[in-house]
Amino acid sequence: MAKFFLSFIFLSAILAAQAPKRILLTNGYTHIGNGKVLENSYVSIKGGKIDMVADARVTKIDPSQFDTTIDLSGKHIYPGLIAPNCILGLQEAEAVRQTSDYAEVGEYNPHVRSLIAYNAESKILETVKANGVLYTQSTPRYGRIAGMSSVLATDGWNWEDAVIRVDDGIHLNFPNTIQKHGWWAEPEPSDKNPKYTDQVNELVAFFDNAFAYYNTPNVTDKNLRFEAMKGIFDGSKNLYIRADYVKDIIGAVNFAKKYAIKKMVIVGGKDSYKVTKLLRENNVAVMVNRLHDLPDLPEAETDLLYRLPYLLQKDSVMFCLQNQGDMEAMNARNIAFLAGTAAAYGLTKEQALQSITLSSAKILGIDKLVGSIESGKLASFIVSEGDILDMKTNKIILAYINGRSIKLTNFQNDLNKKYSEKLGIKP
Repeated sequence: MAKFFLSFIFLSAILAAQAPKRILLTNGYTHIGNGKVLENSYVSIKGGKIDMVADARVTKIDPSQFDTTIDLSGKHIYPGLIAPNCILGLQEAEAVRQTSDYAEVGEYNPHVRSLIAYNAESKILETVKANGVLYTQSTPRYGRIAGMSSVLATDGWNWEDAVIRVDDGIHLNFPNTIQKHGWWAEPEPSDKNPKYTDQVNELVAFFDNAFAYYNTPNVTDKNLRFEAMKGIFDGSKNLYIRADYVKDIIGAVNFAKKYAIKKMVIVGGKDSYKVTKLLRENNVAVMVNRLHDLPDLPEAETDLLYRLPYLLQKDSVMFCLQNQGDMEAMNARNIAFLAGTAAAYGLTKEQALQSITLSSAKILGIDKLVGSIESGKLASFIVSEGDILDMKTNKIILAYINGRSIKLTNFQNDLNKKYSEKLGIKP
């Protein structure tokens, strides 16, 4: 009996040590991510998830229920930021080709999966998560159909550890009716794309074959490309279509309707504000073109892209912000400041925040897990000393991914410290 009693106590001690600890964050200014704000809040974490979000002004808490309490008076709590449509983790040094792994040979590669190329030990990831970006949609590039993206955390041992949604969608670069010439500093006149009809016909032929394959039961001769396409036909995956101009957006929407594709997202959409009724009626979301860019037409207002999120919000079109373009991997850390620009040109601060948190999560199909600070979701959030949408006040001091506190230092911090100490420079 004595041996049994001692064994029972020993087992109880082990179970107590293994029980998930409960952490309480108090007095923080919590931005939920859905437009709501708690000016004085309680947020608690247990077992990797948020198990309570409450208004501290009307809620009584027993401190003995928690293993750790962190006072965040004067600090701001935000959902972890999301960087969609990005080659983050797929490229290390833009000038070194060997460090880029985001494109494959050939035009039609729906079966190519970006997640297996994701480098969880990328030095760029360290700098990006230090500015609050906790998740990214690792996205392939180039070709007519570039491949499949996946959604991963910016902190993890490897891609298997970091992934939060596997193969969320296929990326299609829709044929352009207009072809541009020159570059941004020396633009040249645009003209019609002479190959447009042939490119569309080729795309239709591929989709016709893939759709026929999808509707054929008991296929014995497997086709990897057509197997990968099944997800967009049965609605389990998104179809992301890169299109900017009115004719191309209309063509892309009609193209998707032809194959009864249930989940379609326009990527880019510089002219999307001109066809908001079409997008709204067909439940098409937009991953908005990088805001810190110039309009394509010389007669357009220079701030047109800054106002694009507001124009979509005004007409009730679902959208989120993304940062595709030059040096996009390293510039993913600036996605909060793109939202800040949107807030300066029409959106409220909370609407702008939503465009890089909950709206992104909804479009990517991960909103039941992340995107807002709500009970039952993964404890993935950041704490800043000030407004994260403002460069002058953004200072991330704490971050959690899946209830795990993550390191925010990076090699840039290390070099700053090293040379500051060497040269006797005080902060």
